[in-house]
Amino acid sequence: MQQYKILPSPCMRILLGVFVAVMLALAVIAYQAYPGQGYIYLLFTVISNYLLWLGFRKKAIYFDTIIGVLFWLGFWLKLTIRVGFTHGRFIEQTGNFDGSGPAFDRGLLVASCGLFALIVVSLIRERVFCYDEQPAATISQPGLYGFYCKYRKSVLAVFAILCLGVAITNIMYGIYQRGQVPETILPFGLSGVYKWLLQFGLASFAALILHFEYVAGGRKSLTGWAFAIFEGFTSNVSLLSRGMVLNWSALFYGFLRSVQLNRLKIRLPFIAGICLLFALLFAGSVLSVNHLRYHGSFKNAARELSSERDWGGYDAQAINGMGKSLFIDRWVGMEGVLAVTSSGREGWDLWKQGWQERYSDHSTSFFDLNMVDSPYLKADTTVHHYISLPGVIAFCFYSGSFLFLFGCMLLVGAIGAVIDVAVYRLGGKNLILCSLLAQVVAYRFSSFGYVPAQSYLLFGSLFLNLLMIYGAEKVLARKSNHLPLNAQSR
Repeated sequence: MQQYKILPSPCMRILLGVFVAVMLALAVIAYQAYPGQGYIYLLFTVISNYLLWLGFRKKAIYFDTIIGVLFWLGFWLKLTIRVGFTHGRFIEQTGNFDGSGPAFDRGLLVASCGLFALIVVSLIRERVFCYDEQPAATISQPGLYGFYCKYRKSVLAVFAILCLGVAITNIMYGIYQRGQVPETILPFGLSGVYKWLLQFGLASFAALILHFEYVAGGRKSLTGWAFAIFEGFTSNVSLLSRGMVLNWSALFYGFLRSVQLNRLKIRLPFIAGICLLFALLFAGSVLSVNHLRYHGSFKNAARELSSERDWGGYDAQAINGMGKSLFIDRWVGMEGVLAVTSSGREGWDLWKQGWQERYSDHSTSFFDLNMVDSPYLKADTTVHHYISLPGVIAFCFYSGSFLFLFGCMLLVGAIGAVIDVAVYRLGGKNLILCSLLAQVVAYRFSSFGYVPAQSYLLFGSLFLNLLMIYGAEKVLARKSNHLPLNAQSR
């Protein structure tokens, strides 16, 4: 079956050609400035970019795509720009790394080893599992879809109220915010419910809405996207997070792939409208969070706003400057590897100590305490909870063994693929939901290293999230009949 193309092939080829040309130019600049052995940088470049390419091949699953993009940003692009334009100086801490050629070479070899393991897993996985090449003849979640059709307006209203209610109460009581010590601990595990909803629970509901609006229902309005982007805005401002782009990108890519697979004719102006709406709210979220972080807490900012009544008394330049390094330096990757490979502490004792880390609101991370000269050691731990993250490749090289690192990364790739398959099967073949939850898993691995033994909490909540959707479908399906794919009843 021929897939529907939002952009014609000549445009895609032009865009791809421009991207390749820019990346080649950056690689040449970095190669000339690289202080180590040039062939090591070339090996690192080939492996990094091949992993990125694998994520967009026909048989790729979403975990391939997102882990490839995150690692490409955190390793190759960051390293290339820093070597090519800033003489190898990084914004984030790199510990005992001295910027010498041998230190760069060892770090790039470690990174290449970990990335190559992900390539191996991806190539093996495609022989075992791929997404269906043709859309199903019937809606795969008739129970949930029928319920949504019948109560569409009520569902959308409840979703909007839930998003707003969770965000406002989180702002008021400081239940879960990035980089902040919780101000309120709710009883009966409700703080965990807030954390789940704000991280990906509400976004999962948005993925269902988008799937029913477009893939199953065939609507062409911006309604579904307006609610999805609204959720991302409220949740991220509430979280003090500037990462609204993460969930949105996953939803958007899943949507595009679903559109193509199901041959839905979505025109370019419609896509442009979605991107424009996101860009406006994303800019608003970044500025809002920068402002609130600059003043230390929501409560402090609220008090200052009430006294000054305008923005005139604020250092707008400082607030805006907080976001300038996000596009390159926010992605975890190369700095963590360079810090570990230059520490001189690699070994099994360090590996065991890393796993023994326990969560505490009033201390920073094991990586901050042992690998780098962290500025977070001077932070006020009664208010702030700042940490640095090594990433999964750096963490696995705590052992100092290339073979062990390769085996660990094979396991990481296998876990990501298994979860992706489970979401696809249990989530009603909803590719938008698959993309979202693959992003959650891939981002967890890319920023791995803080309290690693508690990773089961994230993966457990992800599967509970999935089982809720699966269980709701089974209950509602008993009262529903299968509907044709192009059903439009409301």
